[in-house]
Amino acid sequence: MFKHVGNVDAVVCTAGVANFGAFDQLPDDEYELALSNKLMGQVNLVRFGRNYINDGGSVTLTSGILSREPMRGSVAVSMVNGALESFVKAAALELEEIRLNIVSPIFVKETMAMMGMDTDAGLSASDTAKAYVSAVEGSMHGTTLNTPDYI
Repeated sequence: MFKHVGNVDAVVCTAGVANFGAFDQLPDDEYELALSNKLMGQVNLVRFGRNYINDGGSVTLTSGILSREPMRGSVAVSMVNGALESFVKAAALELEEIRLNIVSPIFVKETMAMMGMDTDAGLSASDTAKAYVSAVEGSMHGTTLNTPDYI
């Protein structure tokens, strides 16, 4: 992607797969999926893409509320979300030429509605996006942005 597009001022990553499942029933391949896809996919975006980000540019990753407020069945998701937030804090200490942050969304109302869930506890996609805009346009570095703080 970077070789095709070239240098950019900012990259936002919201990609990554990690599945829910009960701790006693979650097979190894579900842990491996979470680790190799959601965690290492975003870590590698920074590792391999940092040289394509213009000086002073921004990389914003995505974790989620389950890193700090886990629920039953979220062990794999919570694990990788927490690891991503720790990665951003640690990597930011060594990345001086770019800014690295992570957005931690709560459940998005539109996704909840598609899944047939009650949307009362969710946040709209447009309000969720405000945290990403702040990460890209702001001056913070090594920060976890909790989406409710940006509405």
